[in-house]
Amino acid sequence: MATPNPSLVERKERWARKMAAKEKPPVRPGNPPLRLGRSTERLPPGQHLTQGFPILDLGVKPEIALKDWRLEIGGLVENPKTFTWEEFNALPQFEDVSDFHCVTTWSKFDCRWRGVAFFTLAEIVKPKPEVHHVLFSSYDGYSSNVRIEDALDDDALVATQFDGKPITRDHGGPARVIIPKLYAWKGAKFVRAIDFVAEDKPGFWEVRGYSNTADPWTEDRFG
Repeated sequence: MATPNPSLVERKERWARKMAAKEKPPVRPGNPPLRLGRSTERLPPGQHLTQGFPILDLGVKPEIALKDWRLEIGGLVENPKTFTWEEFNALPQFEDVSDFHCVTTWSKFDCRWRGVAFFTLAEIVKPKPEVHHVLFSSYDGYSSNVRIEDALDDDALVATQFDGKPITRDHGGPARVIIPKLYAWKGAKFVRAIDFVAEDKPGFWEVRGYSNTADPWTEDRFG
């Protein structure tokens, strides 16, 4: 019998406590709790607040018919799985409100995302103990890499809705990755594949000089 991934077990327990309203999400270093009338306390260093939602992409917005959409999950897992759109949306749904931080220095507060929690997907495919990184690939040729512990944050998900409506093509629909505690480039738009791997492999922006770890609270923008 395979040995459970201790990181997955620990984080799943924390996520379960959060879902049961028994634990609040941890406060990031440098990110003190919001106080009424002082919204800048939620902003990472070097960021400014926007009320809009700027659109940044590779200049390619693939049009993906839902009947053709697939999400392939594989790599070092016990149960590789490919989901159709109907199968993916039949999974337990997860909704989370989080802040969104772009490396180009803007942030948007209180983004309401709905989709499938990364924990749910990890439980289905069962990553092996040697997994340390997750690689995301997209329909537009984009890719991003994150540490497994970042993907297993309790607010990470593959989102299909934003603010109660389907995610538009402009914002990476029909499905995109959301990892709120990292700069937004780590959350791949138009996601089509997730690979659990032992060794890191830089993604699209990482090979072009961006940081591997992408922590907004330390202004970890470039490698």
